[in-house]
Amino acid sequence: MYESIEHIFTAIVQYSVLALEFIGVLIILFTAGKGVVNYIRNRSDVRLEIAQGIALALEFKLGSEVLRTTIVRDSQELLIVGAIVLLRAAITFLIHWEIKNEEARMEIHPK
Repeated sequence: MYESIEHIFTAIVQYSVLALEFIGVLIILFTAGKGVVNYIRNRSDVRLEIAQGIALALEFKLGSEVLRTTIVRDSQELLIVGAIVLLRAAITFLIHWEIKNEEARMEIHPK
């Protein structure tokens, strides 16, 4: 009984991780396409929109990594997942910092 519940839980988590990763990829692709179109149109907020899209995608990908920690079996795998979470969190922090700087730059020098 316990093993079947654990198997179901593991399957739900694995599919949820895949779904969150897929959503993150879709957001990146959509943002990239929109960024190219806006660059061609010579819009001044292209960098800001791309940074916001990447930040949103990273949030989904970070969520998938946190969810993945619930099914980790050994300490080596936990260290790898932990390192991935730390790297993605650092990148998310840097992108949010870039967004704030870009918003401030746009307020000072509007096009």
